[in-house]
Amino acid sequence: MSTDPQFVHIRIVLGIVLGLALTTLLKGLARFVQHPGRERIYGVHLGWAVSMFVLLTHFWWWEFRLIHVHPWSFLSYAFLLLYVVVLFLLCTLLFPDDLADYQGWRDYFQSRRGWFFAIMAASYLIDFVDTAIKGRAYFAHLGPEYPFRNGTMILLSLAAMRTRSELFHRGFVAGAILYELSWIYRRYDYLQ
Repeated sequence: MSTDPQFVHIRIVLGIVLGLALTTLLKGLARFVQHPGRERIYGVHLGWAVSMFVLLTHFWWWEFRLIHVHPWSFLSYAFLLLYVVVLFLLCTLLFPDDLADYQGWRDYFQSRRGWFFAIMAASYLIDFVDTAIKGRAYFAHLGPEYPFRNGTMILLSLAAMRTRSELFHRGFVAGAILYELSWIYRRYDYLQ
């Protein structure tokens, strides 16, 4: 276990932002339980909220492995901080303060899908850069699936920005959740 004061500081700052993101998600999801009849749930929106919960918990688990990063540079720290800020922004886009200007969750999500998926595509791009900063060996240890995964998520996010197709959006969110759960299992549990 690292007692590096830089790592401890970095972990605390990242934890604060991740905690805010999780709080935003959980408070947003609690609205559906607190006021079940007030707003009609939109499955695609709810799916992306679940997907973000999975991504956030995955990132928080992965963050533990940062104890092996030596030495820390400001660039590495800045990219990690940028990444968690982007995840936080995705959560705030999923759950705005109010829906007064919209006809419900479907209308809101469809009207903000350009922003949501542009930021999602950016998160996968930032992840590429962050991984590259950690070195060629680190990038290579993730295997060929990693660039394929990120590249596919970027392309699908760009497509999702442009289409209103319910079939596409349902398939995308379902596929994203199932793939991320598979990725987590294969990276951390199955290979142990």
